[in-house]
Amino acid sequence: MKIGFIDLFCGAGGFSRGFFEAGLEPLLGIDIDEACTYSYKENFKGAIVLNEDIRNIHAMDIIYLAGRPRIVIASPPCEAYTGISQRLMEDPIDRLYTDPIGRLTLEAIRLIGDLHPEIFIIENVPGIKNPVIVDNIRREFKRYGYEKVYFNILDAEKFGVPSIRRRIFISNVPIAPKKVKGRMSVWEAIKDLPDPRYPSKIPNHDYVPIPPRFERRAPRIKWDEGLEFFMGGDRKIYKQYVRLNPNKPAPTIMGRSRFLHPFENRLISVREQARLMSYPDNHLFHGGREQQYNQVGESVPPKLAYAIAKYIIENFLL
Repeated sequence: MKIGFIDLFCGAGGFSRGFFEAGLEPLLGIDIDEACTYSYKENFKGAIVLNEDIRNIHAMDIIYLAGRPRIVIASPPCEAYTGISQRLMEDPIDRLYTDPIGRLTLEAIRLIGDLHPEIFIIENVPGIKNPVIVDNIRREFKRYGYEKVYFNILDAEKFGVPSIRRRIFISNVPIAPKKVKGRMSVWEAIKDLPDPRYPSKIPNHDYVPIPPRFERRAPRIKWDEGLEFFMGGDRKIYKQYVRLNPNKPAPTIMGRSRFLHPFENRLISVREQARLMSYPDNHLFHGGREQQYNQVGESVPPKLAYAIAKYIIENFLL
């Protein structure tokens, strides 16, 4: 019998995909976004999927529907903790306890505490590792009997993902999966996909033109250069509409990330963006195109999730 898990803030199922490929069974996923839950249900047909605000979910609801899980994974929104956000609160305490998005991490802790699984893993951005936030998250978990809480730092590109992505995985066990040799480049990941201007059987692989405001400038930009710039809440300047360098892993892919193809004057397709996050081509994304891009960018890369799941299985569940 397979070991089951539930996925809080499941999105389109990147975190779950890795755990599923490692041999674990997705029992239930919860997300407030309807398009995400449609995608999740399409990819994990045996799982129960709730399109609900997690603040309205009680642990007994989950136990009634799916039983008490041995593993809980969660990816609460990161906007309250990332420097790129223009609404980043100055006081770290406010990011966790006052910001309504930041407080969703507390909702994940509440459900994990009430379900009390053998293993829990919460994914978020490095900004959540602020010492004040760390101390308070540990204090919250201690109320539920979890005496040890680890803040594991993992870089996706070290586990076969062809894009740069550093994330924190908060858990009740140390997580140290085996890294792969070398780094996969953009071109290695997408070069075999057909031209999206012509029909193919590959899902989510449609032609996406460059926005009209960039049409004249786009042919002139080189690899790693961007067409648009903005200032984050940390006062740093960030690039958007970057032309991908074929010889390197892609930059960090976020919900609003849009990239130019390395050689063609078009945006990369949703499928190409999904390839850069290590999704298999049979993982489907539903909703409008912008929703599909967001589902890809806001997820845990499946190959990273797989490495975590294999490590958990081999060291704590066998």
